[in-house]
Amino acid sequence: MAHASFRFHDELNDFLPASRRAQRFVHEFDGTVSIKDMIESLGVPHPEVFLILVNGQSVDFSYPVQSGEQIAIYPLAQARRLGMSSEVEPPPLDEYRFILDAHLGRLAAHLRMLGFDTLYRNDYDDEELALVSSREQRILLSRDLGVLKRGIVTYGYFVRETNPERQVVEILRRYNLPAVVEPFKRCTRCNGLLLEVRKEEIYDRLPAETKQHYDDFRLCQSCDQVYWRGSHFQRIQQFIDGVIQDAQER
Repeated sequence: MAHASFRFHDELNDFLPASRRAQRFVHEFDGTVSIKDMIESLGVPHPEVFLILVNGQSVDFSYPVQSGEQIAIYPLAQARRLGMSSEVEPPPLDEYRFILDAHLGRLAAHLRMLGFDTLYRNDYDDEELALVSSREQRILLSRDLGVLKRGIVTYGYFVRETNPERQVVEILRRYNLPAVVEPFKRCTRCNGLLLEVRKEEIYDRLPAETKQHYDDFRLCQSCDQVYWRGSHFQRIQQFIDGVIQDAQER
């Protein structure tokens, strides 16, 4: 039977059984199989792969694996450190925009709070997630390996953390986002843009206490939700400062 030797590096080992992590192992196969299909059959979704070396040479996802070859697969950070030309790294994005699966509703709200264009519905199916990600060049964040392995997905990431606050830190670190955070730019409910609005324009919609004590308001241009810097503002600002600080600490 044909066989090839594999070595996955750094966080790609998260997807492997313990017996195969951080070491070279032999994988047997039949027939002609693309390197993409073989990598994913071993558990690693292709959007997390940024460099593939076969016998020391960079190849793309369509490369047909040959018996006896030695294959090394690298994630983003280590691929960048090696400085080698990659045949699988996608073009850089002009801006970071996201679409999230049904498991990540709290993360979606937090990313919107930080100013990132983030699509989320709890009824997206896998096909729609993949299509929107591909069509709009959005990064698909998911806790589902299956949707990340769909062939049309170019930009995607499997969220490791399960705590929503730690998930925010994870994504800020992954994409080096602390410097581009713009808090209170987007509606946490619908992702619409927030614009400043004069108090008198929304006066009739405000609670009595708010009318008396606050003068700074923003209005969502999509769902018409009104925001103001109420008693909760300091707590939200502390949350934002905390996740940015944590993301900057390596």
